This record gives sequence, C-alpha cells and structure tokens, in this order.
Amino acid sequence: MEEHSDSQMKIEKGDYGYVLEDVPHMTDYLPNLITYPNPMRFNPAYSVVKQYFVDCDDTVPEKVVVHKNDPRGVHFRRAGPRQNVYFSPDEVHACVVTCGGLCPGLNTVIREIVCALYHMYGVTKVLGIDVSLQGGYRGFYSKNTITLTPKFVNDIHKRGGTILGSSRGGHDKSKIVDSIQDRGINQVYIIGGDGTQKGAAVIFEEIKQRGIKAIVAGIPKTIDNDIAVIDKSFGFDTAVEEAQRAINAAHVEAESAENGIGVVKLMGRYSGFIAMYATLASRDVDLCLIPESPFFLEGEGGLLEYVEKRLKENGHMVIVVAEGAGQELVAHSHSATAKDASGNVQLKDVGMWLQHNIKAHFANKGHMPITLKYIDPTYMIRAVPSNASDNIYCTLLAQSCVHGAMAGFTGFISGLVHGRQTYIPFSRIVDHHNKVVITDRMWARVLASTNQPSFLRQKELMEFQNAEEEASTQLLESSNSSSSSGKK
Repeated sequence: MEEHSDSQMKIEKGDYGYVLEDVPHMTDYLPNLITYPNPMRFNPAYSVVKQYFVDCDDTVPEKVVVHKNDPRGVHFRRAGPRQNVYFSPDEVHACVVTCGGLCPGLNTVIREIVCALYHMYGVTKVLGIDVSLQGGYRGFYSKNTITLTPKFVNDIHKRGGTILGSSRGGHDKSKIVDSIQDRGINQVYIIGGDGTQKGAAVIFEEIKQRGIKAIVAGIPKTIDNDIAVIDKSFGFDTAVEEAQRAINAAHVEAESAENGIGVVKLMGRYSGFIAMYATLASRDVDLCLIPESPFFLEGEGGLLEYVEKRLKENGHMVIVVAEGAGQELVAHSHSATAKDASGNVQLKDVGMWLQHNIKAHFANKGHMPITLKYIDPTYMIRAVPSNASDNIYCTLLAQSCVHGAMAGFTGFISGLVHGRQTYIPFSRIVDHHNKVVITDRMWARVLASTNQPSFLRQKELMEFQNAEEEASTQLLESSNSSSSSGKK
C-alpha cells in the first residue's frame, strides 16, 4: 500500500487502482495520544447490534458503475463508531455553529449533534455559538453562546430556521482559534455551505499549526444540492416537496385565466437541481430553466416563440426558473454586480426580468392578451421545518459526524455517498459545485416531460458534448495513473 498526504487529505494507493482519499487524524500532528474504550459498548440501546463498530478498513467507492476492467477508483472512509476513541467524555467541550443562509433541517442537525454527544458518548458540555448578533464566524469571538442540552433542543426540529442564528462573513482565523483555545473547546461542529466549509478548512489548518488537541468537523448545508461528491444535501427533499405547492398554485392560476402564464422562481444559484426535480415531480410544468442550460429570448427557436406556441396549443402554461438561470442575459439590462459577505455574487432577479420580457413581447403583439402571475416562494421554502425524509437524513449526518470526531478524525465533512455515510476531506467538496449535466438522461427526462426545446444551437450542443467527453477522458487517465502507481 502506497501512501502520501497533503495538509487536508491523505492518499493511499493499493492494488487494482484502489485509491483512498482519507481524512486527517489528530495523531498526524499529535502522536502518542491516549485512547479510551468507546462508551457506546456499554450503551444498552446498542446491545442488540451485531456489528457494533465500523471496521477501520471499510471504505466506500466514489463510483459504483464501472466496467469490469476499470481500476477500482477513488474511495472514502466509511463513517460510524470506532472501538476506541480519543476523548474521554468528561474532557469533551464541544461547540456548534451554523453559517450561511437558512435551510430546512438546521435545527434537526443541531439537535442530533447534541443528543448523540449526550446519549451515545456521555458528553455534557456543548455550546451553541450564537451568531444572531455577530454575523457568521464572528460569533466565535463574540461572547454570545448558548448552553445546549437534550432538554433545551428537544423540540427544535419542529421549527424552521436555526436557534443559533445564521449569517455570512466574519472569518478571522486567528480570533476564531484564539476563542476556541480560551474557552477550552476541543470539538468544533460547523454547519454550512461551500464558503463556510472553506472557512472550516482554514480553521482546521490553524488548529493543526498550533498543535491543539481539537477537531474540526463539518456538515455540508446547501438547499441547492450543489455540494460535490455527496448524494444530496439535507433540506433538498423538503425544498422539492414545498416547491410543489408553489407550482400547483401557479398551475391553478394559469389554468383559470385566458392565456394564463404562471412563473415560479426557485432556488439554485449555480445548480438547477430543485427546479429540475420539482418539474419532474409536478408534471404541470411546461418550461424549466436552469443555470446549466443556456437559453435565448428572441428569434426562431427562442423562448418567447415557444411560450407563444404553447399558449396557442394549451391556452395556459407554467414556467419554472432557477434563480441562477439566464444571468448573462439579465446582466445586459442591469448595472454592475455586487457581492455578499461571503464573496458570492448577488444575482439579479431573473424571475422579474422574465416576467417583464414576456409581458412586453405580448403587449407588442397586441392581438394576444395574457394573464401572468409571478410567484417567488424561495424564502418561504428556506424557512420551513424539514420533512420526515430530511429529518432522518439529518440524524444520520449528525451522528456520523460525532462518531468521527470522537474517533479523532478532523478536517472532514460527513456525507452520503451512494447510500453510505462517509468522511470526506474538506478539499474535495470546496473545489467545485455539483451541477446538472444537461447531456445526461435526467435532464432529457425533463425535456420529455415538459416537451420544451433544449434552446441549444448545434454549435453549443457540440461544445457541451466535447466538454463532457474531455472530462471523462481526464477522469479515466487519472484512474489509470492511480492504478499504475498502486501496482508499483
């Protein structure tokens, strides 16, 4: 087995092209740490479990569909409780922080981290970093904390939002780690999106440089489902379910009016997963617009021509648009773009822009009056409690994260890969966004469901296909390289 490491990932290579992208461990920079028997072995609730602990060599493959002669490929460490832990329950002083925008399930994750620490490991000191007064990571170096106990968090999963507050910015690594040291915190649980997890990676590096016995673990949060590697992000199922209500309302409005058009704007800055899945689930959508699929308004084969054609055929239609769709078109009619506290570009309102252009088009036509209703449910969807599916998922994410922290792993996020809970290095989930592949079958299913054109001219379609082929070739070459290295 060949092994090398960088600051946030350990690479192990084995036979037949096996590659393990492992997460850091406290013993990488603090050797000879004392271990303790896992308290879970004395927990009566788990006494009936046949395989009590996860084997240290268990891994989960990143790709499950391969050809028989392909290399085994990249794997991640399987999540779960270990036989030995690196913290005694009475020495643990944990903290939880939520950053970024709201998302269904935040309170559930907080609750399950606290309950897992208390009930599985006997940990009684858990703080919540209150960021409601000092935004984002500033909560670490303000004096606002909440003592979290199972009793305090018992019912919070029934509420939307987060009891700790959630906002952006304020990342000063020295001040944050100073605060962690001063308070004696040795387990930091950070719930947030890619910007937040980039910050978590920096905090981990600073803790490692200072040689502090403390772990940094993340639970990725994005309602858009655009976190790389993992199957899905928590809150996504709830968002799709809630989006159905808005789409149904738009359909009723459109169907009840002469040449009725319902326009629904949904979340999706860079990735159109919510819009795509909500469209497939509803079957009432006639046009779905996402950031990954370009479109144009005017001329033959354009969006406005399609809208007019559909109204003549059906007398009504529903349009679903992701917030990041068509931004290059909207930018032509707006001033320079601004950025939020996390450095994200503040998007223009594509829904309002689309509404204006459709109305203007039919006003110029004169002979075809329309009734257009615009619905923007995005902030309502973000603020609802998570549904049953997401509640279960949040529980598994939180418990897996706690198991990893107690076992001494650090610099990782807990995530689902092909239905298995895994530990993934920070660096793997912050380098790019997960996006809808518009040359894939799932997007083809959307086009078949809506009967909309792809709006891709032949030149653009060829460019997308060539880009996909190039990416596949690079992946294969990388796997073959790993396989060759593993056999040496």
